[in-house]
Amino acid sequence: MSEVSRSGPHKALLAFYALFTLAAGARALVQLVTQYDEAPVAYWLSLAAAVTYALGWYAIREASAGNTGFASVMLWIELAGVLTVGTLSLVRSEWFPDASVWSGYGIGYGFVPLALPVAGLLWLRREKRR
Repeated sequence: MSEVSRSGPHKALLAFYALFTLAAGARALVQLVTQYDEAPVAYWLSLAAAVTYALGWYAIREASAGNTGFASVMLWIELAGVLTVGTLSLVRSEWFPDASVWSGYGIGYGFVPLALPVAGLLWLRREKRR
């Protein structure tokens, strides 16, 4: 496969994934250290989101070299995580006494956690067609 272009959308995706890796990771670590007993499930899920964002950043970066398989897998896993946690946080709110990054489909982050994997999948699809 030919090299995927490093377009504006590609750079924007990398920037968002880097930002969310740091934001979700810092949030999770602070909450796990200072508030662990309040909502450990939510805080561990936020840490899982941070790891997912880090892997997503790497996968999208690799996609720019034509290695799109890992990016596709990671973006679908991320979307499944957001949808699963988002739905559970609504139907089983007692499991989430405090929000995670993906609670309510990322409402605390302006729904960017829901939009990000969709944007990534659309970008990847467009690039694969080139």
